[in-house]
Amino acid sequence: MPVTPSQLMQWKQTGRPIAALTAWDYTFARLLDAAGVDVILVGDSLAMVALGHLNTLPLTLDEVLHHARAVGRGVRQSLLVCDLPFMTYQESAEQALRSAGRVLKETPMQAVKLEGGHPAAIGAVAKMVQAGIPVMGHVGLTPQSVHRLGYRQQGRKPVDADRILQEAIALEEAGAFSIVLEHIPAELAEQISRKLSIPTIGIGAGPHCDGQVLVTADLLGLSERHPPFSRQYANLQEIVTQAVQAYCTDVRIGKFP
Repeated sequence: MPVTPSQLMQWKQTGRPIAALTAWDYTFARLLDAAGVDVILVGDSLAMVALGHLNTLPLTLDEVLHHARAVGRGVRQSLLVCDLPFMTYQESAEQALRSAGRVLKETPMQAVKLEGGHPAAIGAVAKMVQAGIPVMGHVGLTPQSVHRLGYRQQGRKPVDADRILQEAIALEEAGAFSIVLEHIPAELAEQISRKLSIPTIGIGAGPHCDGQVLVTADLLGLSERHPPFSRQYANLQEIVTQAVQAYCTDVRIGKFP
C-alpha cells in the first residue's frame, strides 16, 4: 500500500526509521520509488540541481508544479511531498492555502512542506490543515532565509536552541504531520524528537531523528557542491562523463553505430 502521513506517525511509535530523498523528474522518481524510498520530496533544491540557480529563491510555483507533475508520474508507493517555494506562503495564511491548494489540485502530490516556525508560518499550517491539506514543517537551517541566516548550523546558542524547540512544538500543535530538522546540533535534534509525537526527519541533524532526508543529487555525486553533512553514495558525475566521452570517441572514429 502507498505510504501515508498516518503511517509515518505509526512508524515513529514503533521505532521504524523513515528514509526520504528528493526528486525533480520522472526518471529519478521512478527509480527512488522502486528502490523503496518512504518519502519523495519535490524540494525547492531543484532550483539548483535542475534549473541551475545559485539558491532556492528564484523558483516559482508554476515551475515546482511542472516538476511535481513529472515526479508524480513515476511514483506508486512513496509518500509525495512538495515544497512551497519562497514567497508563495509568507504573505498570509490565505496565500499559503491557495498555493497548497494548487499543489494538491494540479499534481499527484499528497502533502506540502513549508519553512519556519514563526507565528505567520504557524497560522499558515493551521489554515492548510483545517482545509484537509497534510503539512510537513521545517525548522533549523531554512534555505529560503539564506540571505539572513546563511548556510551555517543553527541552534548552537541556548537561546536559539530553545527557539527552534518551541517552533517545532508550535508546528505540531498547528497540525503538521512531521517536521524536517536541518543542520542543527544532534543533541537538539534528539531533544525535539523525544518531545514531539510526530516524526522528525533530519538532514545534517545527527542520528537521533525519526528519519533522514538527503538531496538525491548530493547522494549520487551529481552536485557541483554539496553540504558537509551530506554523504555521497556514488559518483554518477564521473560515470556519466566517462560514458559520454566514450560515446563521442566512438562516433568520431566510426565505431558507433
